[in-house]
Amino acid sequence: MIDVRSDTVTRPTPAMREAMARAPVGDDVYGDDPTINALEEKAAQLLSKEAALFTPSGTFANQCAIMTHTRRGEEIILTEDAHILQHEAGAPALLSGVNMRTGRSLLGKFDLSELEALFRGEDIHYPRTGLVCMENAHGSGAVIDLEHMKAVYEMAKERGVPVHLDGARLFNAAVSLGVEASEIVKYTDSVCFCLSKGLMAPVGSLLVGTSEFIDLARKNRKLMGGGMRQAGILAAAGLLALDEQTKRLHIDHERAKKLATELEKLPRIQVEKDRLDINMVFFRWDDERPLEEELLKRGILMNGIEFGEYRIVMHGDIDEDQFETLVQALKDICS
Repeated sequence: MIDVRSDTVTRPTPAMREAMARAPVGDDVYGDDPTINALEEKAAQLLSKEAALFTPSGTFANQCAIMTHTRRGEEIILTEDAHILQHEAGAPALLSGVNMRTGRSLLGKFDLSELEALFRGEDIHYPRTGLVCMENAHGSGAVIDLEHMKAVYEMAKERGVPVHLDGARLFNAAVSLGVEASEIVKYTDSVCFCLSKGLMAPVGSLLVGTSEFIDLARKNRKLMGGGMRQAGILAAAGLLALDEQTKRLHIDHERAKKLATELEKLPRIQVEKDRLDINMVFFRWDDERPLEEELLKRGILMNGIEFGEYRIVMHGDIDEDQFETLVQALKDICS
């Protein structure tokens, strides 16, 4: 099968499997797993932050960050299409007891004039604004420019509100912007990024911030059931993900753009051309047939329609031959 549902479907590389088998381990809850410690130190160093924390998933890292930044009854601000809102099962309310206040999304960006009005004033009738969340790269396939991130960060700082970045595909955003990932996270108080998406590790995300923040988050990770033992087996793959896979993400981006060009030539397909910043192609198909079912007949896995559009994701498990097979299958279906 050729699997284009997401970049989460990648398998660990042979080098990752070997590193996992040989990884020195300890008990991470006691803080003595050397491979976990090495991964956390590397993540903090890469992002020019003080400390990092290994978590089982991106959702876990986001929710741990929200729990650490906020108090029950507060409110967090995020865009209406944020992953934290749309795809994390309402966890902020359940786990941290906070409300979510949404702003209009302009391809993942806030409307800055609207954002200013979303911060709560001091009034006994209002919840306190406890956190602002951004997302970069955004789940829509768009990347947020640094000027916008800086403007949001400064607006929050003026009001004493911390900023968390859902950076699940942070390194994709860095490739798209042509900067180091550390440049993006300058405008954040905390950030999470996934090892198990385009970076091809089998499991895990990192939550990164100040030493004080991570010390608090470590206790919240334990509270949430995320205290793991000989987790260095997983961290070994994460180290290789940071060393090797961050250097090949441009290939996925180039293939996504090439795919978009091919799709544009086909009848009844409309590509969302303003959202081609990373490894995803979003498009609409004016046909009654479910496209995912037609592709499945040809040995290709793709998710069905969400919010009226399809998505195809490029990743490291798709080679050039598979890419050409995908393109030809789409041509056959649409002809």
